[in-house]
Amino acid sequence: MKIALTTPATLAELLKGLRPPVLIDVRLSEDYQCCRLPGAVNNCVFEVAFTERMPAIAPDLSTPVCLYGAGEGSIESRMAAEKLLRLGYTAVHELEGGIAAWRDAGMPVEESPATPAPTLFDGKYRVDLNESRIQWTGRNLLNHHTGRIALKAGELIITDGRLAGGSFVIDMTSISCLDLAGDSLHDVLIRHLCDHDFFDTALFPEARFEITSAAPVEGGTPGAPNLHVSGKLTLKDVTAPIDFLASAGITDQGKPAAQATLSFDRTLWNVLYGSGKWFQHLGGHLVNDLIELQLRIVAE
Repeated sequence: MKIALTTPATLAELLKGLRPPVLIDVRLSEDYQCCRLPGAVNNCVFEVAFTERMPAIAPDLSTPVCLYGAGEGSIESRMAAEKLLRLGYTAVHELEGGIAAWRDAGMPVEESPATPAPTLFDGKYRVDLNESRIQWTGRNLLNHHTGRIALKAGELIITDGRLAGGSFVIDMTSISCLDLAGDSLHDVLIRHLCDHDFFDTALFPEARFEITSAAPVEGGTPGAPNLHVSGKLTLKDVTAPIDFLASAGITDQGKPAAQATLSFDRTLWNVLYGSGKWFQHLGGHLVNDLIELQLRIVAE
């Protein structure tokens, strides 16, 4: 079976026929509520229940169905059509160009007042310490450990609707290891990380990161790295620059949020234990110089 790519004019004729196709809008429900083809039902293909809802929408697998999405460059209707073919539907149409092409052809639509998209106001936003987190991964040749470090405080600065700066205080005494939770070795490792060998948290209980600049990534899209962040990390007795890419956006509640995965060379911050650059004949005590961080930052 193949997907029938249907133009707006052809679909308009099919809808006048004796067996018109069931129109299915596969976009988000809020987009459907805002604007839709007359008579269309909504079944968002991004939701895992998409296929489960189909028997109620079109119980007969031979029923003609026509799927549409946003328009050119967005493939949600093609994804939905492929799912229906797998379910056994035999007359699957896809509206070429989606609802955008339908409107451009002068065809009728049903509209409702649009819900304003969330926007950011200029100013300072306090970081939500419950929603935000830092996860670390340290490795040697064959093994690794993963854990968490708590944020103690933080703020983001928004200027002209975009991230312009910010600062964070990291509680180094809060280091935990997730993969050793409940194991007697957990506390052994944490003492090792907190003592003079690594982060010396008795003398340096906090680390700090200050954003010095944040620039959009050319061609960046939602869900992919779209922001280039530069800043200064102060760890132990050293302040040094650090740069990374982040995926930034606005939550449905209008909160600034970002995620990033980055690696930094711990030895630049005087964390030298087990480094092959500083010691010879380490054997099984070799520890990789790079520490990986996974960041999740949400502001209030």
